Amino acid sequence: MATFAPDADGIGASFATVLTNIAMLGGTFDPIHSGHLRSAVELREHLNFDELRLVPCHVPPHRDVPQATSAQRLRMLELALADEPGLAIDARELQRGAPSYSIDTLIALRAELGAHCALSLIVGMDAFAQLHTWHRWQELLDYAHIVVIARPGSALPQSGAVADLLHAKRGDSATFAAQPNGSIVSVELTPLPISATAIRQLINSGHSPRYLLPDAVWNYIREQRLY
Repeated sequence: MATFAPDADGIGASFATVLTNIAMLGGTFDPIHSGHLRSAVELREHLNFDELRLVPCHVPPHRDVPQATSAQRLRMLELALADEPGLAIDARELQRGAPSYSIDTLIALRAELGAHCALSLIVGMDAFAQLHTWHRWQELLDYAHIVVIARPGSALPQSGAVADLLHAKRGDSATFAAQPNGSIVSVELTPLPISATAIRQLINSGHSPRYLLPDAVWNYIREQRLY
């Protein structure tokens, strides 16, 4: 497990390596749980990513402010990913005082990785349906592919601006990485209906969330008295 972040700001370390197919999965990870982790492992294996980076946001533009601090959420990610070499942490968004817009992260990653590396942004089906509300959403495919995770009870949009984009840019999950960016693919994963909100509620009510998240993360939550 590696942690990526510009050294100048003091969070994490920078690593130079040759990659041809990488992905980013953003979120608050408040806390990181088994649903996140299982999805990440399956995506990496099914779509042959050289590396999948979990990107914790600092100021989420579409969600409430996280209860755990940025440093605490980063530490929980480090504990969760310690034994999984195919997954990495990219901490660059934790260094921004402004909202964590995906387009800014993709632009920075593209500049670092070069024009020929396949880069993918992973989003859930519910988030994809609201893509038109994202900051500079029309530019996302200029820098990356979009991988949409199917959610139980959710469906791809059938009308509107996002549906039009999907119709124009839908790709094949077996071949999309042959190009560096520009396609939308959808994948179905093992359904694990685990939510960070439900985990926080369990903890707040005095119940155990064990087996919904890694033991190392649960131990850290208890040590820090989170949630």
